[in-house]
Amino acid sequence: MFKQTAAIVSITLLSAVMGGAAWAQSLSLSDTILPSESSQQGGAQQQDEVNDTPRADWRSGTYGPVTLPLQDTDTLPPFGANLFTGGFRGAMGDGLNPDYRIKPGDQVTVRAWGAFEFDRVLPVDAQGNIFIPGSGPINVEGQSSQEVDNSVRSAITSVYPDNVEVYTNLQGVQPVAVYVTGYVENPGRYAGTPNDSLLYFLDQSGGIDQDLGSYRQVRVVRDDRTVSTVDLYDFLIDGIIARPQFQDGDTIVVEERGPAIAVGGDVHRAHRYELVGNQLSGAELINLARLKSGVSHVLLRGDREDGPIAQYFPIDMFYGQMIRSGDEVLFSADQRSETIVVEVEGSYYGPSRYALPRNARLSELLDAIAVPENMTAVESVSLQRESVRQQQAEALEDSLRRLETTYLGAESRTDEEAKIRLQEAELIERFISRARDLEPSGRLVVANSDGISDIRLQDGDVITIPEISDSVLISGEILVPQAVVYRPGMSVIDYVQGAGGFTVRADKDQILLVRQNGAVEHASNSPLRPGDEILVMPAAPIHNLQLAATLTRILFQIAVTTRVALDL
Repeated sequence: MFKQTAAIVSITLLSAVMGGAAWAQSLSLSDTILPSESSQQGGAQQQDEVNDTPRADWRSGTYGPVTLPLQDTDTLPPFGANLFTGGFRGAMGDGLNPDYRIKPGDQVTVRAWGAFEFDRVLPVDAQGNIFIPGSGPINVEGQSSQEVDNSVRSAITSVYPDNVEVYTNLQGVQPVAVYVTGYVENPGRYAGTPNDSLLYFLDQSGGIDQDLGSYRQVRVVRDDRTVSTVDLYDFLIDGIIARPQFQDGDTIVVEERGPAIAVGGDVHRAHRYELVGNQLSGAELINLARLKSGVSHVLLRGDREDGPIAQYFPIDMFYGQMIRSGDEVLFSADQRSETIVVEVEGSYYGPSRYALPRNARLSELLDAIAVPENMTAVESVSLQRESVRQQQAEALEDSLRRLETTYLGAESRTDEEAKIRLQEAELIERFISRARDLEPSGRLVVANSDGISDIRLQDGDVITIPEISDSVLISGEILVPQAVVYRPGMSVIDYVQGAGGFTVRADKDQILLVRQNGAVEHASNSPLRPGDEILVMPAAPIHNLQLAATLTRILFQIAVTTRVALDL
């Protein structure tokens, strides 16, 4: 069955891989490298150690995870909470909006030349008039700047019909004081201009009370009459906001927050959304919420007349659902993916990324890849996996945390012991700080003397197919780290001596061999091969035997997961 599966995938992939490489060999591995069915069964114990769990706990139909804790709408920030951060209060309007309506106290520049010479800034008096000699008073109250220009031009040309040019400009506007009250942070009376935005005055007051204030019911009141009602969601979503022209003594009232729902899950920001009325549709909510890419399902929880509900919908079925006050909506990227993408690096022909079936195995991919003949170390294939990297990082962090807990908090019985412990504590702190900066490789050893483990691939895996090497790398606690040509018959010590010998910090009994397949072995138990790295470990400069043993164990753990001989 294994060979048949491999053959099917080979037909699909090799057509794209082989290209014109007529002299390439296939990476199909012989039975001496890839295990047979019987050897696979015999290697079950080894494969049990590999974390081969599914990438996600996939559910089907309208069933899905419903064990997430309920979100309290009062604990979530309201949608639009970041609107009032001082960005509006420093931008006072200049009153020169073309739709601005002239009122008493404003100033208009009037210039005329030709048959009639005139150049003055005229105030608009209490009756709403400006006065031009020879033309008399002209009523401009309530007019726009264009209408004022037309009125002045008509008045002057009625007296001087020929050879006269007229220019008008709104020079300045009368300031106003507006009251801001209701559910805002700092109710009060704030100065501005008639053409300032509602947001300017709200920002002056510190913004809307996030716990109690409404973003959807903000009223402008004049003489006990509501002249405008503003829904700030229109501005947050579409950039649309009503622009009432304020008058001295106007009042901005922020009403109490209305019914709300909690939205979380795979959204860019979890928010509390205020309703207009007691419900809204799923389509309206999706228009308000900013979903992450890949969202496929929606969990709706809440209370109804006949009891609590918890319903799980595909997102296309959610559009027609009605959400009510107090409901919680959780968006989820829970769509089953039938394709994974893996990357290949090293000595091979073809593309570096492959889209594969979700249940594809390593042997299927290897059988479909062509490699340069007599140049590829097919027996040293290795694999990097994100889940393994995370496990290595967690295990290292756990070891470092236990080291901190065990030795940094220990008490001393004598002054001399206290001095020694202080020196050891400083060394341990520096060591832990440096160790936490290291990044585990996530290398998974799949090739060994019994063959290559035919594990199931996971999304994001990186398969390394190394080139045959003629060198040996010497690193760690040696005087001159270097790469040299492999020479049969030379021992590990010979290579170390050729690189200048051990440093004073070296542990001469602890020398590791890092194989091309990612395996790490003790040099005393393994023969040296071309492509190996000789890694000389540091000795723990600690008199406390138990502490020295702990540090040595962590050093080995770091060497295996990062291929670094971290010194002390």
